[in-house]
Amino acid sequence: MDPESTQLQQAQIVAILGPDPAPFETLISHLMSASNEQRSHAELLFNLCKQSDPNSLSLKLAHLLQFSPHLEARAMAAILLRKQLTRDDSYLWPRLSASTQSSLKSILLGCIQREDAKTISKKLCDTVSELASSILPENGWPELLPFMFQCVTSDSEKLQEAAFLIFAQLAQYIGETLVPHIKHLHSVFLQCLTSSSSSDVKIAALSAAINFIQCLSSSADRDRFQDLLPMMMRTLTEALNSGQEATAQEALELLIELAGTEPRFLRRQLVDVVGSMLQIAEAESLEEGTRHLAVEFVITLAEARERAPGMMRKLPQFISRLFAILMKMLLDIEDDPAWHSADTEDEDAGESSNYSVGQECLDRLAISLGGNTIVPVASELLPAYLLAPEWQKHHAALIALAQIAEGCSKVMLKNLEQVVTMVLNSFQDPHPRVRWAAINAIGQLSTDLGPDLQVQYHQRVLPALAASMDDFQNPRVQVALLILVCQDIMLVEKAHAASAVLNFSENCTPDILTPYLDGIVSKLLVLLQNGKQMVQEGALTALASVADSSQEHFQKYYDAVMPYLKAILVNATDKSNRMLRAKAMECISLVGMAVGKEKFRDDAKQVMEVLMSLQGAQMETDDPTTSYMLQAWARLCKCLGQDFLPYMSVVMPPLLQSAQLKPDVTITSADSDNEIEESDDDRHGSECSSMPVLDNSERSFVSVFPLSILANMETITLGDKRIGIKTSVLEEKATACNMLCCYADELKEGFFPWIDQVAPTLVPLLKFYFHEEVRKAAVSAMPELLRSAKLAVEKGLAQGRNESYIKQLSDYIVPALVEALHKEPDTEICGSMLDALNECLQISGRLLDESQVRSIVDEIKQVITASSSRKRERAERTKAEDFDAEEGELLKEENEQEEEVFDQVGEILGTLIKTFKASFLPFFDELASYLTPMWGKDKTAEERRIAICIFDDVAEQCREAALKYYDTYLPFLLEACNDENSDVRQAAVYGLGVCAEFGGAAFKPLVGEALSRLNVVIQHPNALQPDNVMAYDNAVSALGKICQFHRDSIDSAQVVPAWLSCLPIKGDLIEAKAVHDQLCSMVEMSDRELLGPNNQYLPKIVAVFAEVLLAGKDLATEQTISRMINLLRQLQQTLPPSTLASTWSSLQPQQQLALQSILSS
Repeated sequence: MDPESTQLQQAQIVAILGPDPAPFETLISHLMSASNEQRSHAELLFNLCKQSDPNSLSLKLAHLLQFSPHLEARAMAAILLRKQLTRDDSYLWPRLSASTQSSLKSILLGCIQREDAKTISKKLCDTVSELASSILPENGWPELLPFMFQCVTSDSEKLQEAAFLIFAQLAQYIGETLVPHIKHLHSVFLQCLTSSSSSDVKIAALSAAINFIQCLSSSADRDRFQDLLPMMMRTLTEALNSGQEATAQEALELLIELAGTEPRFLRRQLVDVVGSMLQIAEAESLEEGTRHLAVEFVITLAEARERAPGMMRKLPQFISRLFAILMKMLLDIEDDPAWHSADTEDEDAGESSNYSVGQECLDRLAISLGGNTIVPVASELLPAYLLAPEWQKHHAALIALAQIAEGCSKVMLKNLEQVVTMVLNSFQDPHPRVRWAAINAIGQLSTDLGPDLQVQYHQRVLPALAASMDDFQNPRVQVALLILVCQDIMLVEKAHAASAVLNFSENCTPDILTPYLDGIVSKLLVLLQNGKQMVQEGALTALASVADSSQEHFQKYYDAVMPYLKAILVNATDKSNRMLRAKAMECISLVGMAVGKEKFRDDAKQVMEVLMSLQGAQMETDDPTTSYMLQAWARLCKCLGQDFLPYMSVVMPPLLQSAQLKPDVTITSADSDNEIEESDDDRHGSECSSMPVLDNSERSFVSVFPLSILANMETITLGDKRIGIKTSVLEEKATACNMLCCYADELKEGFFPWIDQVAPTLVPLLKFYFHEEVRKAAVSAMPELLRSAKLAVEKGLAQGRNESYIKQLSDYIVPALVEALHKEPDTEICGSMLDALNECLQISGRLLDESQVRSIVDEIKQVITASSSRKRERAERTKAEDFDAEEGELLKEENEQEEEVFDQVGEILGTLIKTFKASFLPFFDELASYLTPMWGKDKTAEERRIAICIFDDVAEQCREAALKYYDTYLPFLLEACNDENSDVRQAAVYGLGVCAEFGGAAFKPLVGEALSRLNVVIQHPNALQPDNVMAYDNAVSALGKICQFHRDSIDSAQVVPAWLSCLPIKGDLIEAKAVHDQLCSMVEMSDRELLGPNNQYLPKIVAVFAEVLLAGKDLATEQTISRMINLLRQLQQTLPPSTLASTWSSLQPQQQLALQSILSS
């Protein structure tokens, strides 16, 4: 900036902050200007004032707040003051002098007393609350609480309301400090809720009471407010009775918050409270919004599983009522002519907000309460709806069935015949919207009840779907299940049938699908030539899915299908055909993958030429071609393998650009009721725009911009901010990240040239919390990038780089993965991160340094602690009064996901032990206090198995250095050999074998007990059942090791033949190879106990050899097979003919034939 401009700015700042109020008032006016230029200049000056003299600026705002006669100016002053006093990057309070701080506190409280405008009074309360939340916990505003109590007990309704509004916002910060004043607070809340004549005061008191109850950590303290609940409900009913529905809706929203956070507070009066809510939901005279909130309250209670498990299932009469209410909502649908037209994409035509709420709530209710509660209720109501004369009832029954399927899947699977029949009967319904609903239901059931539905009912379902494609009179229908592939694409009814084929086929094996392929493919080809574009789009998606499911069986249709697909790809160039062309890309790439490289090769070249020409074209931001093309390229790469490498230079630049997209983010205040405004940030610009003087929610107050929520915006709330994100950008970014992972996985070392660009793109996305799919893709890519680098270096394809490059990449990836794991909020993604970390450790190996191992071990401690804490919380839920079997099932599923995390921890520790061997033991010692509790009988079988496996690894990899642990861990190991869980037994007996091999003298005293334990496993009557065979095989292997390494401590004449009698083993193929190799060695050494007196066990040995040789390479290595054949030939030459003949005769006929063939070759 030139000196003259700087001087001008300085002069303006002096004037603004000077004694004359006019320049400052002008600045505030310009901040509210509709002119971008004027407003931007004002924001610049405001920020300069803040930097140069925050005291004067704050006092000027306070003065305006006190004395301006203009409503908008006072409102803006309150907003701006709140922003400066909010604890964030622009927090001014610490920079203010003590006298300014004192003045501001005094002025704010004075303004609350004097301000008559309700909107500004509320903004003042917000400002006071914002400041107080920062300084009150450190006793920085001792005058505030006495002021609030004074207001509450005054005669002024305005002051009462203000005090409660401030209290409601501050409760989370000061609630616990007010516990000594509970009695006084209780009487204040009770007095206002009971006696106040102002609905505003009652709502404010309700908000304050609910917020205070939520912040109390003691249930006994919360229960002292139980008697307020009838008064709370009365506030709601009085508002409804007096026609104040806006007030009633405020009350409902507050009660919903209470239901979500403290559901057990409502338990004692649950029947009355839920009954009242259902009465409101049933009252057709009330506004829809009010009724929907009443439904939301009951649904929220049902969903509050963690805090009140099973509570709502104790009220079956209310569940029936609620289900009936939701079913009635589904009837609020009209037969809109727009729905029948295949020329528009308005698939929601005729649907009301009642219909949408009914759909969503049925889904949530079923998921939260489960099938045992919901299916009996549905079984009463749905058949009656299907028998009714109105098409709306038929439609509602089918929609409801689809909506409850996910939550009720286990129970519905037991009644599959009834469910399928109910839906298939509706395929012939005279009304097209009912037929659509039937197809929609089959699609949803295929997802939620698959693969059982496909396996048991494909003979009935697939022909019915194929027949639906012939309904040429009613082309308009949404292809419901294509939502799973690509959201909000509208398809016609024939295409919808195709889509249900799509979803049905996704869970079909090729064997199920093959008999129907001729009919389905021929019908899809007819639809592909249909004049309606949306029919073609649906047919393309279904064809792609059928090809993907049938794989090589699709080759016979290839020559008929591919010309149509290529024609669409080449000719569908208009803007109106963009989705059609995108679908053709998807279909071609999936067909290519299905039929394989040889069949597809010639067409692939033509297709890729078209894609390359499209890649170079400038596309609009909403063009679906981009996303579809990214995925098509990746599939073509998977199909062509290394032959795809020449195209990478075309594919990668736009792919990286998409992966590097910044989220289009808009930030507003979480408590703002205003809608989100589209950010005008560039897609490749900063992650978040720099915060202006006003955020969007505050600008809307002064009507700077017209606001509208965008259809493709998604909102998440973080703290006190609501973040709006453009979903189309996130979806493109997620697709691109997934594709990068696919290329690295498929091309291996061929991907090396791109690692230096891809790694810096994906590593930061390990902490991309806006979108789970982006994080998951980034996580999956980490080991692939390392593997690609390592293979390229090993094969001399790394452009002169050596192992130091792998070390450099590992040093970049591994710490980033550990840090991301520490912050990851999602348990499932935690499991994926641990899995990826384990793969990275296996690839990097000893390139890891000690500090990295230390950080990994510390993170493992944290993961175990966090997981154990979550499991304890679930265990606490089992003690709840209403806990039931259904809740137990849900908890079991959550704990199973937790066990996957433990499993990955075990895998990582195993990798570290195998990599660093004895040098890892100091870390193992640190972890002992975390791992030893996992051996306990109170732990799950999976936890015990993982703990045993970790010790097995230590014993096997560290050998002599691990002997010091035998006294501690071997007693656990011996006991676990006879655990009721077969996986635990397998790990334990495997560990005994390891200790027998490497334990030497430390194991010798335990040989007798070990034999006894192994004998129990081996002699068990069900030892060879599929569930037990792995434990049996490992026990046999361990017995062999005792025979090999502790022969002098056993009765070998008994034990060795007992071991031989167990052979061959066939379940655990790794152990089988080791055991049969040991047998070979013992025969080669003419082991006396093995052969027995007068070679009496020789027939058994030959029989074992025969069985192993018959199995090919499954049960023995090539080397062992060769040794067995040589041994058999030696026996042929050295044994007396009579001995040979008797040995041969003891074999099965097929074994004799096999051996003759092998020995004669």
